[in-house]
Amino acid sequence: MHTNNRGLASLETDSVGKVFVRYLIPSLVGMFMMSVNVVMDGIFVGRRLGEIALAGVNVAVPVFSIYIAVSLWVGIGGATIYSEHLGAGRHKEARSVFTHSLALIFGLTLLLAGLAFAFREKLAVFLGADAETMPYVMDYMTVLLAGGFAITVQNAFSVFVRNDGNPNLSMLSLLVTAVFNVVLNYWFLFVLDFGVSGSALALVIAATLGAGTLAAHFLRRDATLRFVKPRLSWTLMKRTFAIGFPSFLAEVGIAVFTAGYNMAMAHWVGTVGVSAFSVLNYVHSVMLMLFIGMGAAVQPPLGYYRGAGRTDRQRSLIRIAVATAFGTGLAVLLIGLAAADGIVSLFGMFAPEVRAMAVAGIRLFFIAYLVMGVNFVMMTYFQTTGHVKMAIWMTIAREMLLMAALLAVLPPVFGTTGIWLAIPISETIVLLTVFGYVRGRARSGQTSRSAA
Repeated sequence: MHTNNRGLASLETDSVGKVFVRYLIPSLVGMFMMSVNVVMDGIFVGRRLGEIALAGVNVAVPVFSIYIAVSLWVGIGGATIYSEHLGAGRHKEARSVFTHSLALIFGLTLLLAGLAFAFREKLAVFLGADAETMPYVMDYMTVLLAGGFAITVQNAFSVFVRNDGNPNLSMLSLLVTAVFNVVLNYWFLFVLDFGVSGSALALVIAATLGAGTLAAHFLRRDATLRFVKPRLSWTLMKRTFAIGFPSFLAEVGIAVFTAGYNMAMAHWVGTVGVSAFSVLNYVHSVMLMLFIGMGAAVQPPLGYYRGAGRTDRQRSLIRIAVATAFGTGLAVLLIGLAAADGIVSLFGMFAPEVRAMAVAGIRLFFIAYLVMGVNFVMMTYFQTTGHVKMAIWMTIAREMLLMAALLAVLPPVFGTTGIWLAIPISETIVLLTVFGYVRGRARSGQTSRSAA
């Protein structure tokens, strides 16, 4: 399959290892930049307006998470179909999918934001606002609901640009968003004294500028990505939602994981346990972005190879990605075992009991990283190659079903150790089901060939 797009042409001509690295590095940097945005909001608000204002922003942050979840739901679903069409040389259909997805995500975001805006006070109370934090929650949430569609459009647009063979511009867009978010946060809070609403405004404007950066992709003569006249297709919409659903669940799962561990620690250990988990959760948020980035890196070439019928390249890509994820996880585990005390020290001085529990927690919890990256890569593989039910199972099981069951069963027997080991055991069980599924399909394939 030949194409004039230099980025897409390299998918056919370059070695699979080179293709993986070309998508991996921008994906990792981009994911890290996404996590920086909310962290920087918290830092600026906390330093300028104090702990109650910071608590208010933290209450409103799930609204940002919802935007990211929706953008990934439609963005990954649509971009996977887009890549399949590109691989098959169906450029007209690919452009139609792109336009349809952007229109869908714009309309869906406006609908959700409109409903949330109309009931924003009730939403704030539901998210945990009290008399002290309510003014700050409302200030931050009102701006985010009014202009947050920029976040979803930019994030989804970024996914499509990456799938059109330009991962570096996708990364640059997220870098621009992060840099301007920092600059505008300082300007609005410390110079103009806008308060919490200024922090939300900085995020919205930064996302808009990030989306504008992606417009440079249309200036490339070899770009396949183009807007066409939008046509609503229920069939395409259902397929987009189905393929992208695991990505949506993965984002929701992050919130479930945090809530589950906080509740388990509060019940079995108390404030000391919650404080120890908060230290680990900061580290985990960075590691999670690393492994999500690995999964995101294989999605564009996998979709392209599927459309082009290059199953040989699909298999080679997955082998390299799985080996990379496992090797990275092993390195991180070894670092955690050797440097747990130093990692905790990065986050400040803690009471001896909190410090001891956090150090022990890192050494136990980091076992999960041996298999977590592999699970993210395989989840993306199933999601991209039509095995969506398996991808959904992996996502729901990892940080919802199995985690919840293990958090209920292990602590009464093993105490705090059982809480720390819930995710490592959950990830391992999910990986075993993946091996079983892959081997089962391989055997059924061999049986079918023998019968033929």
